[in-house]
Amino acid sequence: MNNEVEYHPVIKDLPLGERPRERLLYAGAAALSSTELLAIILRVGVGGESVLSVAQRMLARFDGLAGLARASTAELTAVHGIGEAKVAQVKAAFELGRRLLVTAPVERPQVRSPADAAQLLMAEMSLLEQEHLRLILLDTKNYVLSIPTVYVGSLNTSLIRIGELFRYALKDNCAALIVVHNHPSGDPTPSPEDVTVTRKIVEGGQLLDIEVLDHLIIGRGRFISLKERGLGFN
Repeated sequence: MNNEVEYHPVIKDLPLGERPRERLLYAGAAALSSTELLAIILRVGVGGESVLSVAQRMLARFDGLAGLARASTAELTAVHGIGEAKVAQVKAAFELGRRLLVTAPVERPQVRSPADAAQLLMAEMSLLEQEHLRLILLDTKNYVLSIPTVYVGSLNTSLIRIGELFRYALKDNCAALIVVHNHPSGDPTPSPEDVTVTRKIVEGGQLLDIEVLDHLIIGRGRFISLKERGLGFN
């Protein structure tokens, strides 16, 4: 956790060239720190405390942007000076960023390795509070066709219907697919159920002539490839 404490004067007391909003307009958003960007979203401080100080306090409390993005409404409103209006602003900003990440690019990405596949979803799925199972559907040259969400919630083997999973693959007429799901705990270590599900999906792919290239489990900032570990794959 970042324990550095800085003094932040009230925004209006800063020279124009040092105010976050003005700096963003003339220097670009990339030039600003996370504290400054969050301060722009929060807009005003509280009780004489500058908005920069409030922003820095929030980032320190939740151990950075990733923790802040995962925080619930109740956790955020427990921060002194943060009401529901500010929580709504912060959550709206994170949601816009999340939607941008899943927007299909002009050029479809090509998957050449487990890392390529993980890179497509790691930033978003590592923040999810529930388990999500998604498919990366690929053409004959491993270019991405689509990335549908198939299940949300506990990935119990009794609940996952392999036929439902391959319905998405058949709809897009894909040649191959990669299964991806997350562990909200942050630990991507495969469970026995993960291996069982993988084996069933691989067998289903063989029957339908759709190659199951891998099953990735995403944790907090890292992932595991079941194919590389020989789990669920012959």
